[in-house]
Amino acid sequence: MRIITGKARGLKLKTPKNFFTRPTSDRVKESLFSVLNGLINFSETNSVLDIFAGTGALGLESISRGASSATFIDAATTEIIRDNAARAKFDNCKILRGDFEKILRRLGKQGATFDLIFSDPPYTTGLAQKSLDLVAELNLLNGLIIVEHGAEEILTSNFELVRKIIYGRTTAITIYRGCV
Repeated sequence: MRIITGKARGLKLKTPKNFFTRPTSDRVKESLFSVLNGLINFSETNSVLDIFAGTGALGLESISRGASSATFIDAATTEIIRDNAARAKFDNCKILRGDFEKILRRLGKQGATFDLIFSDPPYTTGLAQKSLDLVAELNLLNGLIIVEHGAEEILTSNFELVRKIIYGRTTAITIYRGCV
């Protein structure tokens, strides 16, 4: 797993040991960012939120491509994210450890909004829909939300559906647009 392009191009990311994680494959990540390049200008993206961040690969890729800052949420892998951000020499990262729902609610109370949100929870747990619903309820989205989920999971939202991409039998990515 590596950063594909930008300031930290080619940096190999550390991955957690002894944790159950399912990092987004380089192939899926390359395809996703190719789609995103047609939808947004990363240099005009002020704030990225990476929920269920794992290694931090999606948020770090966004910063490498020009996003101003990223906030990462994970319950277990924050030291890995911190290490990957330091190795990439990115000091514009906020890394939050804990329950995603509590953290999102706190961010909502603070009036935070994000231009780009990634949600990549464990598949078939209901957390993809729950994170999408919370982002809407708390008015956290000011751009695009990208939800990676199991291909058999069906998401619903009042956000505008931009695109759904299915990779093989197991992975789907759904992109929604919120308030802009």
